[in-house]
Amino acid sequence: MTEPSGPDEPGGTEEPGGPSGQSGPDEPGAATVRLTVAQALVRFLAAQHTERDGVRRRLIAGMWGVFGHGNVAGLGQALVDHADVMPYHQGRNEQAMVHAAVGYARQLGRLSAQAVTTSIGPGATNLVTGAALATINRLPVLLLPGDYFAGHVADPLLQQLEHPSAADVSVNDTLRPVSRYFDRITRPEALIASALNAVRVLTDPAETGAVTLALPQDVQAEAFDWPARFFAERVWRVRRPAPDPAELAGAAAAIRRAARPLIVAGGGVRHSAAEDALRALADATGVPVAATQAGKGALRHDHPADVGGVGHTGTAVADDLARTADLVVGVGTRYTDFTTASGTLFQNPDVRFVNLNITAFDAHKLAAATLVCDARAGLTALAGALAGHRVPGTYEAEYRAGKERWERVVEAAYRAPDDSAVPTQAQVLGALDAVVDDTDVVINAAGSLPGDLHKLWRARSPRQYHVEYGYSCMGYEIPAAIGVRQAAPDAPVWALVGDGTYLMMPTEIVTAVQEELPIKVVLIQNHGYASIGGLSESVGAERFGTAYRRRAPDGAFSGAPLPVDLAANAASLGMDVLRARTVAELRAALRTARAADRPTCVYVETDPAGTAPAAEAWWDVPVAEVAARPAAVRARARYVREVARRRRPL
Repeated sequence: MTEPSGPDEPGGTEEPGGPSGQSGPDEPGAATVRLTVAQALVRFLAAQHTERDGVRRRLIAGMWGVFGHGNVAGLGQALVDHADVMPYHQGRNEQAMVHAAVGYARQLGRLSAQAVTTSIGPGATNLVTGAALATINRLPVLLLPGDYFAGHVADPLLQQLEHPSAADVSVNDTLRPVSRYFDRITRPEALIASALNAVRVLTDPAETGAVTLALPQDVQAEAFDWPARFFAERVWRVRRPAPDPAELAGAAAAIRRAARPLIVAGGGVRHSAAEDALRALADATGVPVAATQAGKGALRHDHPADVGGVGHTGTAVADDLARTADLVVGVGTRYTDFTTASGTLFQNPDVRFVNLNITAFDAHKLAAATLVCDARAGLTALAGALAGHRVPGTYEAEYRAGKERWERVVEAAYRAPDDSAVPTQAQVLGALDAVVDDTDVVINAAGSLPGDLHKLWRARSPRQYHVEYGYSCMGYEIPAAIGVRQAAPDAPVWALVGDGTYLMMPTEIVTAVQEELPIKVVLIQNHGYASIGGLSESVGAERFGTAYRRRAPDGAFSGAPLPVDLAANAASLGMDVLRARTVAELRAALRTARAADRPTCVYVETDPAGTAPAAEAWWDVPVAEVAARPAAVRARARYVREVARRRRPL
């Protein structure tokens, strides 16, 4: 879905010659530039740009890297040689570097991205989790792991996986299923076609995700006479495909016929920068808008048509509307099980679906009528096709009253009756809500916080709510905050983490300190996996293995909390740390952290008895069909009742 402009098109320029002593494309008679494969790749990437709506951005804005024998002499040397055209960022963990790059790309609407280079072996396999996260969330990142010698002259290398019947297999092949494009560059000239294909995928809104170019060590360092045009500036125009007229007419007719339509806004609204178009459609028609985790913030929380999150972690008003809707208009959503409450949410026997999505794969879900196009183009066209139409006034009054009722629920959850008390997790969010403004970005991914945020957070701007819930990856938040801050250098950026998530990946705190990026980490201590603990209890597993506690005499982890000081750990990695013991101290600490000009952590231990509002819709986690313990037997009976409500949309 992108169209590159070559060096001969308006605005295209060819870069001057390479390093000293090499001929450049503008020198008389010069047709080639002699560089190593790694040097050529760096120069090529530096010349790639995206353009959408007349705004041009550099595609690969920088490269993260941890160096080892698999990339130090190739890409490492190339980055030294070409430091003037390719910024380098030093990471501490390969997975975390991908998370940082993903945070960067999401903040910039997928129009600019970063690359990540690693060595062969553990460095390469550490990329897999980050690659899966990027691809599932449809966010671009370029992965450049080292690989074995293409010439097989030194097999087996240090850290090389030997396959007894396939000599061309390496650990990098684990990246194939989580990459949208994969190639192994075994000859220098193969890079030309492969690099162009890599950029094609990275810039295609319907195809983007992780892209992997595996780079054998000997090939990285091999010299080649490259066509000079390979290094010319290219602009990849990110198109906005318009809706098919027949599909548009059908979608508009379906909305006109509906008595209780509901829009479900997904991440595609935000990737397309379609927030204004969505607001215009809601203003004109009065159709209420519910949001997935990725779509929350597409409408401001105070817009009359915004009814909040939808699905298992949704608001009461949004889920009530979903149960009774006769038409659901999905815009840029993948319809995950959390959004559909595992197929039990949309209960009206006459409900039908219209899906507006740039990807046909997603548009056809739930047996929907399709509108395959760019979100902004489609919403704008829909508004035109629906001119003069508005939902019944009684319907508007109903959902607005429901919105007001839910706002009272939020206020009650946020309010602390005693400022000297230990705060609940919801009260932590309430205290943060009182501190931030439209410019702040709040990042989370895993644990119990995503559910509380989806239900309770008041999103003030399209980029403020940043919850990665496609992969819900523990450890994402801190490195993602670094990437977001790089993309938005003036924004206060908050990483919200529980103790379980923090212990997964605190290493990039060191990177934030090194790069002087004043991210803010809110570290909530609740002594274990709070979210999975609650789920475990509900499915009859009795919170087994979910608490961070000493072993009791019976062997269970039910003893005293572990004597672990995570605040001291954050301080040891270079952060300023503010400890908050009460609601009043928490408010003060958050205000101080927001104003801080260096990385700052607010550490707070929460009251485990305080909970956010219960789930408004079901989530299917299968329960043991036979069990001896009474808790599991009771959970199975509940499961059978709930699963019976599931319906197919046909």
